[in-house]
Amino acid sequence: MILDLEKFIHTEEPFWRELEENLTRLEQNRALRFDLNEVQRFHYLYQRASADLGKLMTFSAEQDIRQYLEALVARAYAEIHEIRERRLAFSLTKWLLIDLPVTFRKHIASFWIVLTVTFIGAAFGAILLASAPETKDILLPFSHLHETPGERVARELEDGGQRLQGHHAVFSAQLMTHNIKVSVFSMGLGLTYGIGTLIMMFYNGIILGAVCFDYIVAGYGTFLVGWLLPHGSVEIPAFLLAGQAGMVLAHALIGRNNRLKLADRLRSIVPDLTSLIGGVAVFLVWA
Repeated sequence: MILDLEKFIHTEEPFWRELEENLTRLEQNRALRFDLNEVQRFHYLYQRASADLGKLMTFSAEQDIRQYLEALVARAYAEIHEIRERRLAFSLTKWLLIDLPVTFRKHIASFWIVLTVTFIGAAFGAILLASAPETKDILLPFSHLHETPGERVARELEDGGQRLQGHHAVFSAQLMTHNIKVSVFSMGLGLTYGIGTLIMMFYNGIILGAVCFDYIVAGYGTFLVGWLLPHGSVEIPAFLLAGQAGMVLAHALIGRNNRLKLADRLRSIVPDLTSLIGGVAVFLVWA
């Protein structure tokens, strides 16, 4: 039983740090081999961290520290019991079907936040365009959206979809790289304690809501679905995933109810951020 939690964490944290440093050395240099004394010390640190984790299980308020220790013990267990050569190969299928969904669910609260903010932005954009149509040129940043839905549909029907004839590959590459940059930027804005990320989500929601309102009210809902569905059904979730990553970063910076130091908090979320932004890149390339 832990009688003094503050003292317990202060006493045990140096051992956790030492274990993490050893794990980082092993993970960064696959050719590294410990001598006998180092192996014994590593095993001692692993056992001590495992015992500490068991003691902390009864403290629901220390969830962040418990998650940090769980990850630390899991990494140490893998180094001790798994075969090094088998872990060198990266499995894209395993990452895409298991690791990425697990990471997504782990930070599901951050996703609900960005989704809610985006929906609020969409509602705001639709209401603003309905009450003040003259703001359309300001709300919608792209010139092809400034024309009326009827004009846009007529132009698309007139050229028979040949507008990008011979330039599809170039356009796709430009669109893909632009969207990836915007997504990485949205995640990076988590460094503003999440404020910048939420603004990006809100702003993109405004654009989406205004466009949808404009076309649906004009009676071109079917055209809108055909226009957005092929790539938007993947791009929009990708942007939300990038926003989720930004909020994960913001949570680590704020460190609410987390006794770990800032550097440790940031270090602990690197794998999750890498997985989330990697998922964003895959989705946008697919789109």
